[in-house]
Amino acid sequence: MTYHSPIQTVAVIGAGVMGAGIAAHFANAGCGVILLDMASEGADPARLAREAVTRQVKTAGFMHPALAAQVRVGTIADDLPLVAEADWIVEAIVELPDAKRSLYARLAPLMKAGAVLSSNTSTIPLATLVEGLPEAVASHFLITHFFNPPRFMRLLEVVAGPGTDPAAVARVTAFADHVLGKSVVACKDTPGFLANRIGCMWMAAAHRFATELGLSAEEADGVIGRPFGIPGTGIFALTDLIGIDLMPKVWQSFADTLPATDPFHAVNRPSPVITALIERGATGRKAKAGFYRKGEAGMEAFDFTTLAYRPQAKPTLESLSVKSPRALMEHPDRGGRYGWAVMSRTLAYAALLVPEISDAIAPVDEAMRLGYNWRFGPFELMDQLGPRWLAEALAEDGQDVPPLLARAAERGGFYQDRTALSPSGAMVPLLRPEGEVLVADLRRAAPRIDGNDAASLWDMGDGIACLEFHRKMNAMAPESMAAIAAATKRVAEGFRGLVIGNDAANFCAGADLGLFLAAIERGDMAFIDDFVRQGQDTYDALLRAPFPVVGAVAGLALGGGCEILLHCDHIQAHAESAIGLVERNVGLIPAWGGCRRLLVRAASNAALAKGPVPLVMAAFEPIITASVSGSALLARDLGYLRPGDGITMNRDRLLEDAKAKAITLADEGYQPPEPVELRLPGASGKHTLMNRVEAMVPLGQLQGHDLAIAEVLAGVLTGGTTDVTRPLPEAAISTLEREGFLELAASKASTQRIVHMLKTGKPLRN
Repeated sequence: MTYHSPIQTVAVIGAGVMGAGIAAHFANAGCGVILLDMASEGADPARLAREAVTRQVKTAGFMHPALAAQVRVGTIADDLPLVAEADWIVEAIVELPDAKRSLYARLAPLMKAGAVLSSNTSTIPLATLVEGLPEAVASHFLITHFFNPPRFMRLLEVVAGPGTDPAAVARVTAFADHVLGKSVVACKDTPGFLANRIGCMWMAAAHRFATELGLSAEEADGVIGRPFGIPGTGIFALTDLIGIDLMPKVWQSFADTLPATDPFHAVNRPSPVITALIERGATGRKAKAGFYRKGEAGMEAFDFTTLAYRPQAKPTLESLSVKSPRALMEHPDRGGRYGWAVMSRTLAYAALLVPEISDAIAPVDEAMRLGYNWRFGPFELMDQLGPRWLAEALAEDGQDVPPLLARAAERGGFYQDRTALSPSGAMVPLLRPEGEVLVADLRRAAPRIDGNDAASLWDMGDGIACLEFHRKMNAMAPESMAAIAAATKRVAEGFRGLVIGNDAANFCAGADLGLFLAAIERGDMAFIDDFVRQGQDTYDALLRAPFPVVGAVAGLALGGGCEILLHCDHIQAHAESAIGLVERNVGLIPAWGGCRRLLVRAASNAALAKGPVPLVMAAFEPIITASVSGSALLARDLGYLRPGDGITMNRDRLLEDAKAKAITLADEGYQPPEPVELRLPGASGKHTLMNRVEAMVPLGQLQGHDLAIAEVLAGVLTGGTTDVTRPLPEAAISTLEREGFLELAASKASTQRIVHMLKTGKPLRN
């Protein structure tokens, strides 16, 4: 079902970091945006708002720099009447109730009927904010708590009051889901809502027990990090990112507002380490010094005992070598005791807070996954640990066992077969919103149609199949090609269309470089030749298949992953897709049709097809610079997405949107594209491209082995020995791709780049 947005224009009041970021993301979603802030002295009263927009361009708050033009700036003093145009007004000013209510009083007579007014506050109760508001405005008032940065953080906490019109809540929720791409979590009007209520308890415990148990910052981050599925920033690097000076204020806010019986008070203690850092101005990344800083000889860490910086050290705790969170929490060394002290209290706190902060456990898990980037929410973590074990260990440690945890221990878990434990003790079904489909759902619904260790084919219903890659980083191997070839045949026999997509963080990171390196080291160029031919044949068969193929891309689609997309009839891209032909970084060129398909696309572009040199330059630039799109919109600029390809803002709606497009193409009487002939410039065009290369060298864009790669690539894209008078079939370009790839693969410099990439994950500029 197509979503038609009732929200077209949005006003954001307050152009600080959050307000400007929210405004930028509304522009990303295609809205007209009004951004107002305090007036400045001088010739430009709107300077503060204007500079805020500029900062958002520099810090990638916009998915494309051109979107900044959708934001109109002004001042609260002079331009507040502009809010009459807005369907939704977001207030993001200072966290003072009186200041907010004063602003609302000025906004109320200006708002158009039915417009929503919301606050981005994370500390002030909704009941306090609506005091004195006219009923017509109060009934359309919400708290909409975005997380920073608004473009990238998927969580949006929404708080409604007893007098809030349910239709207003539904309107904002649907818009945030479909248009902003947010995962909306309904919260009760309680301090800190969901994510920050649990997250601040976690951080307070982590800071306190690190010093009490004698751990260093590096050791604490090592324990309270990847072992629990928490980002490697752990706790102290995260505090640097948030801002060390903010933490005492946040903790004090909770200390002032939470009831005396709340367990937070038993954990929260003043931190002499934080006090020392604030006194010297080392407030985190914004000050370029905090718990960590970059010193003259490398990274340094702040020593909790000496209160001075020392070289950063790799943790050597024995507990960090164990294989599971439970084993870590049971380990007797300092790391194990620390893991237990922090996570036992955090998890028990989460169990205690339901139903106070939420009537269900799934929203709490979602809030921590999306708001704090935990891989698993607290209830999912407790299921991994074993609720019975955790309950018994808490009791043995003298901690209270929350009733909900006790019930989970009796039932054997918080989650079972797509049901979740409710506060009443019943198991209730977990339902996805309409239009959200994951491969995990397809996997549960029916056995796979076909597949191997690299990929699986699933039935999406309505005559559409889904091909899912599932190797590490979805890297392509011969088994992957075999799975694509088999899927192409199976879909042709019994389906109307194919979607290629998955639930993973990345679509496909490209070819498995380890296979190439192993072949190079044993001198087996025949394997490389066969693998390249296999890829070319497999991708071309997919392109010429008698059914539509839609690529559902999210995350990284690099090298061979990008080439798959270039062979799809349509691409449905998540807005944050990072797409690029990056073979240059490992000393190679695209050879699974990447060069050929970019040329064909350029030839179909009327502006580029006016001459052979503009055509080949359009393909040459993104490949030789190894450009990766910072968003789906930027992928259009690079030629990886066509104007007609779709963009989905909500990651969980990507597969369903791709399926809908496949159905549409099939219904319209799909016919596969016929091979084309290209008129390429040959030697003269290659000379032009190499002149461009020479101009890039002084700018530092190309160096060393890049020049050899550029020469091979230029020869491929310009058609080798052809000239513009002779039409060149696509197959001939495929041959040139393969020959150029093999030439570079035999180079020692290319081998060095591959080795370095596999060891470090970073390109070598040799």
